[in-house]
Amino acid sequence: MATERPVVERARRFTGWYILAAVLFILLGLFAIIEPATAVGGIARLLGWLLILGGVAHFIATLRGGSAQRVFLQILSAIAFVLGGVYVLTHPLLAIDTLTALLAIVIFVVGVLDIVTYFRLRREYPSGWLLLNGIVALLLGVLIWVHWPSSSAWAIGTLVGVNLLLTGITRLIFGLAGRRLIKQATA
Repeated sequence: MATERPVVERARRFTGWYILAAVLFILLGLFAIIEPATAVGGIARLLGWLLILGGVAHFIATLRGGSAQRVFLQILSAIAFVLGGVYVLTHPLLAIDTLTALLAIVIFVVGVLDIVTYFRLRREYPSGWLLLNGIVALLLGVLIWVHWPSSSAWAIGTLVGVNLLLTGITRLIFGLAGRRLIKQATA
């Protein structure tokens, strides 16, 4: 019993941080949904810096040595990542436009594949949800494509916002369930 107390306190602290992170995800998600154009600017900057960090990582990988071909390919990868990151940071709207077009194509293809899968599994009970998901994905892909490039201002920011919101809600539910379990275990 003496060792149980520190474990319970650590679990409470962990679930507290987990719940706090969930609330932050929810707030960020709501912000991105309400202000998708602002959110997409932040996403572009984040993407640019991640590409630059990826380039630095590839350069550092060259220090491990290896064959001349491996080192050459790592250096080329490093240069490509850094140039891509700098380009995204200096031309964020063009980068977001390109990503939005790619997103529209991917969502459309996923919709087509879901509908094809539905027709292969239509005798299965939950396959109707697959058809519904496919139709919604098709419509969303077409909607983004038809309004491209003006859809760039809202599509990625809104979709990232919805993802952050759902992630936050899921984490909040898990964190609160963890709190209830701790309370039941100590009662």
